[in-house]
This record gives sequence, C-alpha cells and structure tokens, in this order.
Amino acid sequence: MNIAVIFAGGVGKRMHSGSTPKQFLELQGKPILVYTLEHFQKSRDIDGIVLVSISEWIGYCSELVKRYNLTKVDAIVPGGKTGFLSIDNGLRKAHELYPGDSVVLIHDGVRPLIDASLISSCISAVREFGSAITTAPAIETIIVDDANGDVNEIIDRSSCQIAKAPQGFILDDIFSVHQKALSEGYDDFIDSACLMHKYEVKLHSVPGPSDNIKITTPSDFYVFKAFVEARINSEIFGV
Repeated sequence: MNIAVIFAGGVGKRMHSGSTPKQFLELQGKPILVYTLEHFQKSRDIDGIVLVSISEWIGYCSELVKRYNLTKVDAIVPGGKTGFLSIDNGLRKAHELYPGDSVVLIHDGVRPLIDASLISSCISAVREFGSAITTAPAIETIIVDDANGDVNEIIDRSSCQIAKAPQGFILDDIFSVHQKALSEGYDDFIDSACLMHKYEVKLHSVPGPSDNIKITTPSDFYVFKAFVEARINSEIFGV
C-alpha cells in the first residue's frame, strides 16, 4: 500500500490570521488544507490518508472530509505539542491501520502546490531506495555566521538543495526510528529528514518544483493565491 500522513496540527503564529489556523484559511471558498488533501485524494497511487489536526478542529476537519468527498481519509488524529510529536501521532495511527511495508509520504497540510507526478516520483523512490526527500535547488547565497553575526563561510549554492515535502519512507522503518528517538528523550525535529539523518538512515533526494512552498507567512499565501488564479485563468481562457 501507499499512504500519506498529512499533518496540520500547528497554529501558525507567523501568519497573523487571528483565531483561524493557517491551514483553514480559505481561497476561492476552499481551505488551504483541502487543496493539499485533494492532491492525495486524486492520486491513483495513494490508498489511504491519516490526517493530523489541532484537537479543537477535528470536528471541522471531519466536516471538510465529508463536504469535499475525501474518501481516502481513514482517520483524523490530534496533533502534539511539536511537529515531531504530531507526525508521531499520525504514524502511530497509520501503523495500526496499514501494513508495515507500506510506503508512507509525510506532508505538510499547508504545502498545497504539489502534483500527482511528484507524489508518484516519491513513492517510486521509496520503493527503489528506501526513502524520498523532495528537494529544490537553492537559488540564493547561503552563508554560515556565528553568534555575533559575522560570516564564517559562504557555501557554494550549486551543491545545495532545500529539503521540502513530501518526505517518504517505509512505514515500519520510520515508525521504529520515531520510537527509538522518543525512548532516547528526543521529542522535536525540524522534519523527518533531519530525524532519519541523525540515525544514519540513507536518504535519497527527489527533485520537485521550486513553487512547492509551505504557506507560513502572509506573503506565502499571496504567492499561493497567484498560482491558483493563474491556473483557473489557464483553464478558462486556455492560456
């Protein structure tokens, strides 16, 4: 099987969206989270989805699943106090529902500019290499500075990639590493790639589109809005 764990358990304070978490902000009358879920719903390669939500918004997520006919969502579970713990909650439920040899793609609920091709490429990479980390080329100069703000190193950006999502693994593999990390007192990693790298799991990169942004700030939302409106115009006018 091929499954997805979509985590949307954060509040998103940098969005300045008042009482509405960023994943539930609407564009064209549809929440950002639904745009993301629909990619996995429509993918022929995805068999099931576990959605991780803010506890207080689980009821609303259930309504969205029904309203938009997201039939592949098999479970909605509460998030944790960190992104890592939210993913862990999703993986625990996935481990209950699906075979351990399933491919699991872990994806941000606020990263809606993916497509079916990227999902398929990540699944294929996991089957062949054991992992799939979506990447995009670094397009600006990358520096390493110290606590005083002095630049210690400028890294050749031609050799740098930015890790994005989806990030894919065999379910048993990432689930066991999660449990090992928790048993050793770790409860927060930036993403699954950082976790698996710490435990010396070989990671394979999968090139993805540069517009595969994570909607974190108001400017990100306006970029997303522009892409959606451009696609709508293209469908209407054939441009």
